[in-house]
Amino acid sequence: MNKISHGSHWGAFNAIVENGRLVGVEPTERDTNPSPILRGMPDALYHGSRVTRPAIRKSWLAKGFKAGGKDRGAEPFVEVPWDEALDIVASELKRVKAAYGNEAIFAGSYGWSSAGRFHHAKTQLQRFMGGFGGFTNQKHSYSLAAGLAILPHILGDHQTLRSPSSWAGIEQNTKLFLAFGGCGTKNAQVEPGGSGEHTAGPWMQRLADAGVEFISITPVRDDTPALSNVTWLPIRPNTDVAMMLALAHTIVSEGLHAKDFLAQYTVGFSRFERYLLGQDDGTPKSAEWAADITGIDADYTRSLARRMASTRTMIATSYSLQRGDHGEQTFWMTAVLGAIVGQVGLPGGGFGFGYGSMHGQGNPVTVFSAPALSAGPNPTGSFIPVARISDMLLNPGQPYQFDGENRVYPDTRMVYWCGGNPFHHHQDLNRLIEAWRRPETIIVNEPWWTATARYADIVLPATTTLERNDIGASSRDRFIIAMKKAIDPVGDARNDYDIFRTLARGLGFEDKFTEGREEMDWLRHMYEVSRQDAARVGVELPNFDGFWEQGYAESPAPKTPHTVLSKFRDDPAASPLKTPSGKIEIFCDRVAGFGYDDCPGHPVWMEPIEWLGSDKAATYPLHMISNQPAGKLHSQMDFAGESAHLKINGREPVLLNPDDAARRGIRENDIVRVFNDRGATLAAAVITDGVRSGVIRLSTGAWYDPAEPGRLGALDKHGNPNMLTPDKGTSKLGQGPIAHTALVDVERFDGDPGEVTAFNPPKLERRQ
Repeated sequence: MNKISHGSHWGAFNAIVENGRLVGVEPTERDTNPSPILRGMPDALYHGSRVTRPAIRKSWLAKGFKAGGKDRGAEPFVEVPWDEALDIVASELKRVKAAYGNEAIFAGSYGWSSAGRFHHAKTQLQRFMGGFGGFTNQKHSYSLAAGLAILPHILGDHQTLRSPSSWAGIEQNTKLFLAFGGCGTKNAQVEPGGSGEHTAGPWMQRLADAGVEFISITPVRDDTPALSNVTWLPIRPNTDVAMMLALAHTIVSEGLHAKDFLAQYTVGFSRFERYLLGQDDGTPKSAEWAADITGIDADYTRSLARRMASTRTMIATSYSLQRGDHGEQTFWMTAVLGAIVGQVGLPGGGFGFGYGSMHGQGNPVTVFSAPALSAGPNPTGSFIPVARISDMLLNPGQPYQFDGENRVYPDTRMVYWCGGNPFHHHQDLNRLIEAWRRPETIIVNEPWWTATARYADIVLPATTTLERNDIGASSRDRFIIAMKKAIDPVGDARNDYDIFRTLARGLGFEDKFTEGREEMDWLRHMYEVSRQDAARVGVELPNFDGFWEQGYAESPAPKTPHTVLSKFRDDPAASPLKTPSGKIEIFCDRVAGFGYDDCPGHPVWMEPIEWLGSDKAATYPLHMISNQPAGKLHSQMDFAGESAHLKINGREPVLLNPDDAARRGIRENDIVRVFNDRGATLAAAVITDGVRSGVIRLSTGAWYDPAEPGRLGALDKHGNPNMLTPDKGTSKLGQGPIAHTALVDVERFDGDPGEVTAFNPPKLERRQ
């Protein structure tokens, strides 16, 4: 029995291997708060849903791209030899490029796939496609699209998002921690490049022990851990901006705002103040005004505002809040509220984004470049906003607006997806299925038969992380992890590097793709580049051989806590922000100049297209929160370990308030139908007072499992909330997803729910 060092999105671990087979995993000794997601890895590795051989949709194999896409998701696949599959892929790439140009190939391929920085599927695909002449890419991320779009306009860059003030400074200085959207540890299980130890839970306990008071402003109680000093404010979903405006109104109207700070460090406050006080529209954004929107008592709001102005306060907003209609306003108003209080740049004060939304936010680290593989340039320069996939496929040649640009959707003829699952990430799955029928060819590299693989034409079996060597690393973690190959590939799976290397050889650019390096050559090169950058900031790392033998490299925690915008506060002339004014832009002339009716020149409250105060609530009276799951990362390993354990009779749990359940005759563990005018899905009821009345929580990640595969409008049997979420951009500025803006209803399901079949492979035939 051998123990082999490895790493994952949910933490470093040792793979336990016996006779060439993975029999278990154990977290490393350094990780005192490991994620339970780890335990599902052995089951996932050998699960019956593994793609073990190259496979091609039956009618596509017979007719090629002329087969069309209407039968995607319903047809059987034919397994073929690797050489034949790769020849077909290369031929299709050449055909589409010659007939339509590289922009007709969509290879955005959004997905996490692996903590390994070399065998990162999206990077490998885009490196290959760049060498082939380019592709259409995606810009920003589903997690943060609206925030990534707005922050450069108001704060100059993404540094306040990527590196918020550290936990240590909060522990030492903060008295009041306002957590808009909560501050949980569930999401902090995961990090794109993996982690050597999980720190968010222990740090939050240290904060509580230090007397930091948390105000958790969220419709769901467990969005913040049950610490001794947490107050839960069950706000109506999508109304956080109204709450922030009311806090600002009290502070400003009572003369408690930081006038000197606003004058020296910001621009545009006077124009925003007119809106805040209602001088132009006749509606002061007072605590009474907000109470009707948010459901939070006006007296409490005023009292909280006065406390914010009189004590060291951290205003923290989770990633989730900008994944709603007009999501840009939440991040913008967070920064404006911080400026009004005037503690920006002070230890433990100001504002922060993403605490609890991901591991590493607030981690005390010395920042240097983590090992990484460059995808290289995209010669076409073509891209779409990350969440506008269906719009692109359904509207080729149509104009749209994005972040000050007038753009046109490309005419997409091929999709090449690698290391992700849009049938998890994307909104309004029925609309996605309709759009997914449009391309001539869809190719997927994938370890498992996800819905994305089932709806493809050509599926190439890819290895998982334990079947190859790699390096796990993140600039927000103190550890670099040696991810050593533990087992041989399952079935005929190949790693993405070898797949693309073979394709590049046939297409004439292998040397450009590989740069003459094998797998271990790349790992050594990537590590040594990072090691040199670490030395630049005074961090000494072992050489590659020492790192690989030990299994990890560790950098020391910095002695001084990091404080966001401290240099800017100390000397705004010497350290200006990268905005046009060099200051925090409360009113932004550049954004105002875009002329967008859904994102004006300063933060405002705008009603979402769906919310509990809208007319649509008369038909669909429940607001659905589709947050990240506790037992898996996105949809990864949905069928194994902690994810399988948390299901109820194989179905995803949906949380309902007791009052909402009683009105519908729903009891604990009942199978229920969650529905609206976009679709319907089945889930298992969990009745709890931990969700606000009028709100349900159906976490993301359940694999799409239609009762009638391939049919538009089919009932999903398994609890995928994106059957119900709207596919609309946050605004013309960010065009981000609005998954958290969705009204639904729930009813007890008394019919035959059918078996969950999401994890069964499609019908497979062998090539004669």
